[in-house]
Amino acid sequence: MGLRRSQSADGGIGTGGTGRRTGTAPAAADAPKRPGTLAQLRHPPGGHDARRMLAALFLDRVGNGVWASSLVLYFTVVEHLSARQIGALLGVAGLVGIAGPPIAGALAERRPVRSILVACHLMRVLTLCAVPLCHGFVPLLAATTATTLCDRGSKTMEIVFAGQAAGEQRATYRALSRVVMNAAYALGAGLAAIAVAVGTSRVYEVVVVANGLSYLAVAAMVLRTSRRAPMRASEASPKTATARGRNPWRDAGYLRFVLLDIFLNLDDAILTVGIPLWAVTRTDAPHAVIPAVMVINTLMCVFLQMPVSARVVGARPAARAACWYGVALLAGCALIAGSGHTGAAVATVTLLLAAAVVTGAELVRSLVSWELAVSLAPADAQASYLGVAGMAQAIERSAGPVALTSGVLAAGPIGWLGLGTVVTGLGVVQRRASLRRLDRLDRLDRLDRRATGESTAPAGSGAPAAVA
Repeated sequence: MGLRRSQSADGGIGTGGTGRRTGTAPAAADAPKRPGTLAQLRHPPGGHDARRMLAALFLDRVGNGVWASSLVLYFTVVEHLSARQIGALLGVAGLVGIAGPPIAGALAERRPVRSILVACHLMRVLTLCAVPLCHGFVPLLAATTATTLCDRGSKTMEIVFAGQAAGEQRATYRALSRVVMNAAYALGAGLAAIAVAVGTSRVYEVVVVANGLSYLAVAAMVLRTSRRAPMRASEASPKTATARGRNPWRDAGYLRFVLLDIFLNLDDAILTVGIPLWAVTRTDAPHAVIPAVMVINTLMCVFLQMPVSARVVGARPAARAACWYGVALLAGCALIAGSGHTGAAVATVTLLLAAAVVTGAELVRSLVSWELAVSLAPADAQASYLGVAGMAQAIERSAGPVALTSGVLAAGPIGWLGLGTVVTGLGVVQRRASLRRLDRLDRLDRLDRRATGESTAPAGSGAPAAVA
């Protein structure tokens, strides 16, 4: 495909670099002691810019938590939409939102990431504040779709920013961002619970408008970060990069990674849709188990994401960890399948244990998807490639719940075991394909170095190299 890795002085691309590490991690005895999570939040990889972006992420996800927790009730109580209309509205918005990541990625090849992020947040101010003015299915569909499109695009730009700001330490930044985002989602859900307790139309309208206006503050925080010029492909590697290698839609190897990554994101649908519906319809567990699942997920993400990130450092360890994701998901699916023919107490314990196991898979997946999306992309087209990679989670969030409700839950315990087995197999395929692509990129890198007269670092030395 003509993929090449362009080199820069700091081992990455752009001003911050998104270097890829192909060697093994240093031995534990030689590695410096990792500071605690709070210390890393005060001094994150990327310095002042990263700290400001983490603060913006926190406020952004508080708003997302409020909106996600109250939108169905808003549409029901205030707008009097039927369940079928709400389902169609959210389904269409989710499908259109799939286009957000690639559009944002393509724009980031020509415009600074900061500018695109600010534009996304300002658009959300307009679309959310317009919701109380929209009455009827079609106007609400337009506002919700625009909000979803901007939301998905902004998430891709956050990934590009992390690569530029954190460089080789992007895995640590990713773990910190997930800690921040999960804490923010919990706070947002709590604020939404207060509005639900009051339950009046006026309160719901105030919540939506306040949420929309909060994105003004988010945009202001993003504006305080440094302006980084976009890295155009023609500027990165004009001699060796080809138009074919810079086009993610013509890169079969990268598209295979994205396709497999859709299935390796199913933990989200399992936790938010699969376990709750299974608990209610197929077990004797009390309904209180559903919020308990969310509590377990949030607490594990906040307190365990950093320790897990310390064990998945670099592209090759991330590729190998794809197998462990499948194994953990299979174990979680087996627990869910076994909870359907037990008493209330045993079903409750089994489902909570399944939630913990699936959340463990989520902790691994978040790092694997993040690291491989960056490491498998050519350095001279990072933004556009990451835009395509961002489609995986967007597609899973749209199709995952449908697949679970119409296929897995309908098939019963066999459906869960089949799902876990398939994902485990796809994890093996992802591992092998990713390692082969990394080997190929290493060979191309050595050829480029020889052609330009640069010295080649020994294989497995752990020397930083630019992202591929």
